[in-house]
Amino acid sequence: MKCIINRRAEFSASHRYWLPELSEAENTEQFGLCARAPGHGHNYVFYVSMAGELDEYGMVLNLSDVKHVIKREVTHYLNFSYLNDALPEFQQTLPTTENIARIIWQRLAPHLPITNIQLLEHPELWADYKGNGMEAYLTISTHFSAAHRLALPHLTLEQNSEIYGKCARVNGHGHNYHLEVTIKGELDPRTGMIADLVAFQKAVDDYVVEPFDHTFLNKDIPYFAEVVPTAENIAVHIRDLLQQPIREIGAQLHKIKLIESPNNSCEVFCTEADFNQAAGQQREAALA
Repeated sequence: MKCIINRRAEFSASHRYWLPELSEAENTEQFGLCARAPGHGHNYVFYVSMAGELDEYGMVLNLSDVKHVIKREVTHYLNFSYLNDALPEFQQTLPTTENIARIIWQRLAPHLPITNIQLLEHPELWADYKGNGMEAYLTISTHFSAAHRLALPHLTLEQNSEIYGKCARVNGHGHNYHLEVTIKGELDPRTGMIADLVAFQKAVDDYVVEPFDHTFLNKDIPYFAEVVPTAENIAVHIRDLLQQPIREIGAQLHKIKLIESPNNSCEVFCTEADFNQAAGQQREAALA
């Protein structure tokens, strides 16, 4: 029987985005505050996903052994370090979130059957690396507050209530929406970045957060004058709004996850292949 297991680990470290071949002004222009000397720090958390068959003891791997491998190959070098100097790999490519995830994979892959490395720089920024050359995924999370009403205009209140329940009440209701936007792309071999993080954040803010925040979606967002603003439809609209702006910063939009409440969330992908891959992985995990 196959199973995917995950091991959590953490380290605290500092880093600086600085390329010696650029001038101080050029580094500041490209990396902003992250170029400041002597650098800044994070409490990093990462998850190592591993796949395999269950053995006679009911385990894919002995997690005590996994813990020691992670310490020996990764955290021993990175914990309480200045990342730019911690590993020779960071002399060639800066220690960005996505590049650190790639380096962790490279260090662990000879020893563990890894399927994914997820590295959280902080709760609103993380990267995933799946072993595909220089391709990686970068996610930012944010939020907006908005009201909506779920109702089809051609139906009566009674009919809408039959479909949408309390969500069809005429004056609507509100949510604090949590939004996760994931992009994918090739890491630049020198900067270690998929795309400019500031430009990524600005695209999300300009096209989604600012227009959507503190609105009544049905009345303030033209798209929802004719489309019922379910979580699924909101996520689809956000995907459509962001695809071109993300292309313009040199990356590809991969996934939108919208969390409407602690009980309800949805995910939409930008390609059928990405959806099928994610759905297939979830089915495999469920069958295991």
